[in-house]
Amino acid sequence: MDNSLTAAYQTETESPFVDSLTGLFNHGFFQINLEREIDRCKRDSVTFSLALIDVDGFSMFNKRCGHLTGDKTLKQIATLIQSNVRTADLSARFGGDVFAAILINSEKTVSYEVAERIRKAVVNDTKGEHTVSIGLASFPDDAHDHDTILHQAHKALMQAKSDGKNRVSFFKKEPPRIDNGQSVVLVVDDEPKNAKLMEAILAPLNFTIQKATNGQDALNIIKKTKVDLVLLDVMMPGMSGYDVCRRIKNDDATRLIPIILVTALDDNESKIKGIEAGADDFISKPVDRAEIIARTKSLVRVKQLNSNLTSIENVLFSLAGVVEAKDSYTQGHTNRVANLAVSLGQKMGVSPTELAALKVGGVLHDIGKIGVSREILNKPGPLDKEEWEIMQTHPVQGYNICLPLGRNLGPALHVIRHHHEKLDGSGYPDQLKADEISTVARIMAVVDIFDALVTDRPYRKAMPREKAFAILREEAAAGKLDQDVTAHLIEMIANSSALEATASC
Repeated sequence: MDNSLTAAYQTETESPFVDSLTGLFNHGFFQINLEREIDRCKRDSVTFSLALIDVDGFSMFNKRCGHLTGDKTLKQIATLIQSNVRTADLSARFGGDVFAAILINSEKTVSYEVAERIRKAVVNDTKGEHTVSIGLASFPDDAHDHDTILHQAHKALMQAKSDGKNRVSFFKKEPPRIDNGQSVVLVVDDEPKNAKLMEAILAPLNFTIQKATNGQDALNIIKKTKVDLVLLDVMMPGMSGYDVCRRIKNDDATRLIPIILVTALDDNESKIKGIEAGADDFISKPVDRAEIIARTKSLVRVKQLNSNLTSIENVLFSLAGVVEAKDSYTQGHTNRVANLAVSLGQKMGVSPTELAALKVGGVLHDIGKIGVSREILNKPGPLDKEEWEIMQTHPVQGYNICLPLGRNLGPALHVIRHHHEKLDGSGYPDQLKADEISTVARIMAVVDIFDALVTDRPYRKAMPREKAFAILREEAAAGKLDQDVTAHLIEMIANSSALEATASC
């Protein structure tokens, strides 16, 4: 470790460069070293990997067992991380229950071995009581700058979580599209002659045709290739067309791919079964050439339009991830808020459209903070007047970023712009009052405040849940927050806590 750097850090910040609880380097010192490592790798043409390490289920463990036990666990896991990285590597407490490690001069195989060593050590040392999920990203293969490698490692961490936790995941780039300017149609039929017939019919449309003779091969092709349409036979051995259709439509990554079921079955029961599986259209055998061409062209066009919208949405979601990477204390905040808001909306019986707005708006509600500096977001003390004015611009900035997708986002735009409005007009940015504030914005306002109160922030530690409840009740009684929303949230969380306590006994 560069002693001059540690000395300079202490002099400039008037604070130590290590985290007082875990003994690892703190977040600020880690960020400086990450920037220095990027500069070094650019200069020397070498590589390194970044690992983000999250303690699985720690929030619930902390609430169930208390902060003292939680802190002891974090210290134990920090020791395990430090003892399983290499001497040259740098490990730090990134924020809350998330740790980070800069794995120096490490190719992907080496960094994976280090990450696996950490993961197994946690399982073994805690006798399976605790596990960690680890996301890895490599420089310069996956990213060329500070914010991007943090974002890619965070995406890999989320992938490890979604894959079942207690695992290591590398950042995966989107599968390449066949780049010949042609749309890709996948024909799935266990009879080769039928697949050749479809290929011949579609030849004039200048599509790229991929073929599969069974359901599993079809799913494998879809994982590797950007498919624009699937022509899917129903009656196949093993996995039926209905099963394949259902699996494609149940996966968020592929659900927008249009599927035409091609079947000799013409009864209503078969069509209902296809609709329930998620099919977009049906064609009866023997196929009619003109019908196949017309329906294929129409659905490929729909897929291209949806892909354009989805690409823009993905950019916005990626930006939201970059915002979280800038602010160590809000790691996971947007997903927690989105999930809690949806649960609350379901409890209150809001419409499906409003539930979708809470989910998307929850993820994107702080996207405007992309325009707020890291220094303001992580300031350990109160913001001054100028800093507060900058912070208050984030709802409008977020709204303007998302406005081009207004037709697609719908009420989620209200969440993004109005989640800091208060019923008495004292909120921002538009000082709306009472009925001027939509239901989804009222829900998000309460949920956002609750999550902020019960998690660590740069200017204070997390407060107990009951104290957060008391603050919410005071705000509602003062006419600032919706009393009905507040009451439903408190009841929902209190009931959920009671169930968790019962389950753990």
